[in-house]
Amino acid sequence: MNTRQQPCSSGRFWRVRSGDTLYNIAIRTQTTIDILLALNPGIIPENLQIGSLICLPPEVPPCASGIFWRVAPGDTLYQIAIATNTTVQRLLELNPGIDPNNLQIGQSICLPEKIN
Repeated sequence: MNTRQQPCSSGRFWRVRSGDTLYNIAIRTQTTIDILLALNPGIIPENLQIGSLICLPPEVPPCASGIFWRVAPGDTLYQIAIATNTTVQRLLELNPGIDPNNLQIGQSICLPEKIN
C-alpha cells in the first residue's frame, strides 16, 4: 500500500471509516465516483484503507433556496426539470460541476427558489 499522500488541490479530504465505500463517500460529499477516482489516482475502490485520506473536489456552493431533489433510479436532469417546472439550464446554473450524463442515485440537486 502506498502511504504517501498525493497532493490535493482543493485541500479537502475524507478520512475513510469502517464500512465506507467510494459510492457512499461520493453521495455524502455531493460528488461522483468518477470525480473521486480522477482526484485520487491509484486508489483501489474495492480496498479502501481505514484512516486513509481521500481528496475531495472543492466545496459545492450552498443552495440558496434550500430546496433539493434527491436523485432516484432512472432520474435524468431533463425529467427533474420538467417535474419541478424549471429548465435543465437553470439546474446546471444552480449546480455547477454536476455531470448531467452521470447523476448518482441519492445525489442532491439544488432546485430554484421559485418554480417557473
